[in-house]
Amino acid sequence: LELCCTCNERNTRLMSGSVRSLDREFNCTVRLLDDTEYTCTVQSDAKGQWLFEQICHHLSLLEKDYFGIRYVDPDKQRHWLEFTKPITKQIRSQPPFTMCLRVKFYPPDPAALKEEITRYLVFLQIKRDLYHGRLLCRSSDAAMLAAYILQAEIGDYDPGKHPEGYSSKFQFFPKHSERLERCISEIHKTDLMGQTPETSELNFLRKAKTLETYGVDPHPCKDVSGNAAFLAFTPFGFVVLQGNRRVHFLKWSVRRKLS
Repeated sequence: LELCCTCNERNTRLMSGSVRSLDREFNCTVRLLDDTEYTCTVQSDAKGQWLFEQICHHLSLLEKDYFGIRYVDPDKQRHWLEFTKPITKQIRSQPPFTMCLRVKFYPPDPAALKEEITRYLVFLQIKRDLYHGRLLCRSSDAAMLAAYILQAEIGDYDPGKHPEGYSSKFQFFPKHSERLERCISEIHKTDLMGQTPETSELNFLRKAKTLETYGVDPHPCKDVSGNAAFLAFTPFGFVVLQGNRRVHFLKWSVRRKLS
């Protein structure tokens, strides 16, 4: 009987030790900008910086300062992972955790970035902004941006490979008209022949940076009259939007105090 009790105690201690060991680590999946996923095992006391460095190493990303890791809390609110704090102290949901790599600080001139991988990731982010309706612009600008994406992804127009309505297979915007679709195809067929994917991506970046909503991550708010609006910070200053219209723009260079 004593032997059985001793064995049971030892087994209990071993099992509790295993539980504590499992509690010291968890699985984490980070969705990258090209929609692939990076999964790793993270220690429970690991800080956000550790996870970010693992992703940068995976991508061979050197120009790191433009990027961050985003997660959504149980209330569907988006947050940036703080690199100086433990991951488990920030995320209220239970592991395994799922997060996203995103551009946090948009460069004023994305085409001038030194590393090709950085330019490509920023291209993917802006392409995502266009699709989700964050990069608002006129129809003519939207058609030009979409044509650059088309050229980068499928190359020159080829009537043997690209039948009527071929551009409709691509989702550039939340919704668009047939007229806009025809305009995209026309630009792709006539204006972009011979452009390499790299050149098309650079031209896309150069065009996107000129738009008022480039780099805008809108946060809902209300103006002094109680009307719905959006406040957004950009590389050049911050803006107030109402609907698709920019109603205020304040440059960083003229701000000395902000409350």
